Amino acid sequence: MTVPLAGVPLAEHASVFAALNDAGFTDFWSSEVNGTDAFTPLTLASVWQPSARLGTAIAPVFTRGPGLLAMTAASLADAAPGRFQLGIGASSPVVVGDWNAVDFTQPFARSRDMLRFLRAALAGETVDQSYETFQIRRFRLERPPAVPPRLLLAALRPGMLRLAAAEADGVILNWLATTDVPRALAEAKTDNPDFDVVARIFVCPTTDTAYARTIGRRMIAAYLTVPAYLEFHRWLGREPVLAPMWKAWAAGDRKAALAAIPDDVVDELIVHGSPEECRAHVARYAEAGVKVPVMALLPTPELEKGGAAALAALIPALGNR
Repeated sequence: MTVPLAGVPLAEHASVFAALNDAGFTDFWSSEVNGTDAFTPLTLASVWQPSARLGTAIAPVFTRGPGLLAMTAASLADAAPGRFQLGIGASSPVVVGDWNAVDFTQPFARSRDMLRFLRAALAGETVDQSYETFQIRRFRLERPPAVPPRLLLAALRPGMLRLAAAEADGVILNWLATTDVPRALAEAKTDNPDFDVVARIFVCPTTDTAYARTIGRRMIAAYLTVPAYLEFHRWLGREPVLAPMWKAWAAGDRKAALAAIPDDVVDELIVHGSPEECRAHVARYAEAGVKVPVMALLPTPELEKGGAAALAALIPALGNR
């Protein structure tokens, strides 16, 4: 499950983590956009649920300097030895440039360089090297983790997918349908049997189909007009069905862009229905090759109306116990 859950303060997440654990959720994964940072929720989870696996999906490679990202990851790895996986990725021009005042340039090279730096630094090595996108002068972690975290790379198109397969311990997928998984994994070929495949899956557990599709259209319009995701879905073959949305969005007609998104595209990319139907849909990602399907819970009419009681009833229904 992606944490923290909306509407619940971080200070009150101990009971949320306990409920998720009781429902059979083995992993807690965080994201980092404009809500919480990627590490604080996992730090709390490391203490409140000392058997859970933890992961970032993702920590951007631009918004922290290399040394700070290594220290942050090492600290969480020290707090949760053997249970933490560091997922990194390029993020987007909005997050990096507009919100963090950093130039979003050479995202592939920056991701590759950060991956290589972190591999050495988290192993306790002294790093003194010039990379293509930054230079490091004699950096060594004062407290290297006894168990270095596995390094996962967020990837969309072939170049980054191949980099993940060649140099990371796993890949993080996002914004794809179950039917898209084989194509992505065909590019992330590796002989490593322990190579992790993580996918972040948006789940709107409601039988109010109109509501779910409205939420889904808003998210699709917001995300799949970002250049990286636009090119990803063009590569996946969705240009014929998404081109009208892209054209309307580029013209500034947001209403027309939303209306241009077909129902079947929403249904492919946003999991919705009863909790049982959602669980079955997520299971199809696993059948397609995803080793760690990570739900990202979206708002529903039931949650908005029922609050904490509705959430308490939903968690076990979404779990496997």
